[in-house]
Amino acid sequence: MAYTHSPYNEVLMMLGGALLAAPIFKRLGLGTILGYLAAGVVIGPILHQIRDGEELLGVAELGVVFLLFLIGLELKPSRLWAMRRDIFGLGMAQVVVTGLALAGLTLAFGLERWDGALIIGFGLALSSTAFAMQILDERGDTNTRYGQRAFSMLLLQDLAIVPLLALIPLLAEQAPQDTTTAFEDFLIAIGAIAALFAAGRYLLNPLFQVIARTGAREAMIAAALFVVLAAAMLLQMAGLSMAMGAFLAGVLLADSSYRHELQADVEPFRGILLGLFFMAVGLSLHLDVVFSSWLTILIATPAVMLVKSLVIYGLCRLTGSPHNDAVRIALVLPQGGEFGFVLFTAASAAGIFSGGLASLLIAIVTISMALTPIAAALSRFLIVADIEEEMEEDFEGAGADVLMIGFSRFGQIAAQILLAGGREVTVIDHSTDRVRQAASFGFRIYFGDGTRKDVLRAAGIERAKVVAICTQGKATTDRIVDLVQSEYPNATLFVRSYDRVHTLSLRGRGVQHDVRETFESALVFGRETLEELGVEPDDAQAIGDDIRRRDLDRLELQAVEGLAAGRHMLHSKPVKPEPLVKPRKLALDEEESA
Repeated sequence: MAYTHSPYNEVLMMLGGALLAAPIFKRLGLGTILGYLAAGVVIGPILHQIRDGEELLGVAELGVVFLLFLIGLELKPSRLWAMRRDIFGLGMAQVVVTGLALAGLTLAFGLERWDGALIIGFGLALSSTAFAMQILDERGDTNTRYGQRAFSMLLLQDLAIVPLLALIPLLAEQAPQDTTTAFEDFLIAIGAIAALFAAGRYLLNPLFQVIARTGAREAMIAAALFVVLAAAMLLQMAGLSMAMGAFLAGVLLADSSYRHELQADVEPFRGILLGLFFMAVGLSLHLDVVFSSWLTILIATPAVMLVKSLVIYGLCRLTGSPHNDAVRIALVLPQGGEFGFVLFTAASAAGIFSGGLASLLIAIVTISMALTPIAAALSRFLIVADIEEEMEEDFEGAGADVLMIGFSRFGQIAAQILLAGGREVTVIDHSTDRVRQAASFGFRIYFGDGTRKDVLRAAGIERAKVVAICTQGKATTDRIVDLVQSEYPNATLFVRSYDRVHTLSLRGRGVQHDVRETFESALVFGRETLEELGVEPDDAQAIGDDIRRRDLDRLELQAVEGLAAGRHMLHSKPVKPEPLVKPRKLALDEEESA
């Protein structure tokens, strides 16, 4: 049978490329984005197996659409309103300042026409939502302060594409015949947004309620996809971006009780299509343009990324971001964006600059996208360690029955019990923020390092009947235990233990009183779950007590014979960490009732 080329072959090649490249690049620490890009470049420009990269890019942009919808689901309208200063203040400043700076750089490179330089500058000022948000998502930083500021700038850039596209006919050699067109387009865009908000308020939730009552899972998935694509298409028809429509649809559903189900339905499509988008960027790279203008690209690409990074860093610092956050934002957003493709193509069609220059600019944008994961990884070399603020050590009035070292959430709860019992507690902690926070709630704690003997003495350890070590890190806890046992061997220690292994280590040091930080809370959690499932409170308490007894038996055995001792028999009696049979009291009660 003769071999025939079909679209299924292209799909198979792209899936195979993603299957090979993404895990390899992830394992190398380069991120999946570069893997998808590399796969696209190999399949398309190098091996010439797929030649319609631009067409695939149009379809694959649905990945960006679904990404923005999921981001919108995480942002309630009230939260979005709280971000308005970053969106319209920082975001607008970034577009204007970066656009003018890059326009000036373009003129310095020798482009004579100021109108073309203006379009190039503002086109390169736009960053890639897909690349930036994927990097933030992989790092788990989407909801951090710097992640939210970066997203605010991306959101404003999506809005900025509308006036930038409207600017092209004004700068073109043939001015538009109807001078009211731009104003009409603006009104259409406002009307589309208003229609989307009205539909979200009065139609979306009732729609999902009706579908949910039917119990048809596939109908709910279809409804989710319909809402995303319909919102995207509505705003695209109004001259805005599809991503903006999907984002607004997500925001409108952020308060919906179906939010989590929608998120689960859309997430698989988002992942697949976003990977396809990155591969399509690689497929659409024109290697002939890169090779013919390699020197220009070699100079222009890092120059554009450097200018954008410096401008973004400066604006972030001016608007209150600390150095580390400003560095992270600047190195997540230095690339050109997918809207640059649209803007440069439209400018070329309008005669503002040649098609060859548009291809060169698209190559610069594409390569800057490919370099973004590397630039983002460089941020860790520019981040400075936070200098911990020091406070004056003042122990006037210190000295009580209990000396507590460490005032994190564990120590705070323990201190409340002691104070409620009428005992005085002297608390020391090395965190200035925690000292101030405690003071705002009426707690008096002392600033000091519990690993220093002079601090312990000044805090009244010689008068304390109990030394409660409630620090978080195992290493810090062990240092304090060793210090107290060495210098104050008669002190009674109560120690917060991290886990079972740490407990055995402490008991090997001779500590008699220790509590694993999650053990008791887990017992309470399990007991209350049993009660919710219908078990009588006394029976649930008996089960919890039996778990505690068995755990203590095993712990005592392991303290003598080692960590693996609990798996064997002790004097022909099994010691196990969990009750494989019902607690003895409960079993006897059932036998009597039978």
